[in-house]
Amino acid sequence: MAATHSEYRAYLRNTVDIEAGQHRFHPVQSSESTYRPLLFGTLAVMGLLQVASSVAILLHLTGYLQEVDLSTTPHRPIEEVQTEPVLNALKDPRKVRRCKTKENLPSAHLPIRARQDLSKKIEEAINIEWDEVHGNLRRMDYQKGRLMVKESGFYYVYSKTCFRYYKIVGAEDSSQVEIPQVEVSNAQLIQYVFHVSIKQNSKPTLLMKVGSTMRWNDTSYNMYCAQQGRGVYLVEGDALFVNVSNAWMLDQEAEGTYFGAIKLGN
Repeated sequence: MAATHSEYRAYLRNTVDIEAGQHRFHPVQSSESTYRPLLFGTLAVMGLLQVASSVAILLHLTGYLQEVDLSTTPHRPIEEVQTEPVLNALKDPRKVRRCKTKENLPSAHLPIRARQDLSKKIEEAINIEWDEVHGNLRRMDYQKGRLMVKESGFYYVYSKTCFRYYKIVGAEDSSQVEIPQVEVSNAQLIQYVFHVSIKQNSKPTLLMKVGSTMRWNDTSYNMYCAQQGRGVYLVEGDALFVNVSNAWMLDQEAEGTYFGAIKLGN
């Protein structure tokens, strides 16, 4: 029993021993001093990473802004790169051939030939002569009032004729062209466009007709214009011509009376 009590007392420590025993925790302070540099190093690395990421973002944004400026500001290298496909397209022989083909499409525009003696035939329709010298002919021919087709295809044919009449009261000039004595209060002014087909043994067929019956005053100035146009397929060797009734009243001005055709395609 006494031994047990002495062992118990030996087990227990006094206050001095307990205070002295606090020195056992000193190694913990040494561990904190070890972790502190590691913590600072980690924070430093994180800071460097953050700075590096900020610099990378800044460089990215700077490069993006520079790219936008290059796209909006003309620079010679970029112009050369962008124009290269266009230059290659222009050098394409097929496209060049297509442009040349459009520019060289057959066409014709002929004004009326001035100073024609049209006062002899009044009632019947007569063929109009056109001025090929002051007109335009491209890959088409003209022969004695007829427009000749040299290339088959689909054409747009048009014609315009203007009629005018006025009586000069008291004119005694002998050089004045004699005006036929006709009843202009009921004058039929009609324009005919004929198509001569080589496949039909050059037999003329009426392609278009337009006109009106005018009730004019024989003492005042009167004018009437007839204009028409349509598409038609023409074959090489075909011909076109225009007839008008009362041709002696035709306005022989190039702006008022003309005839033409242009090829639209095959």
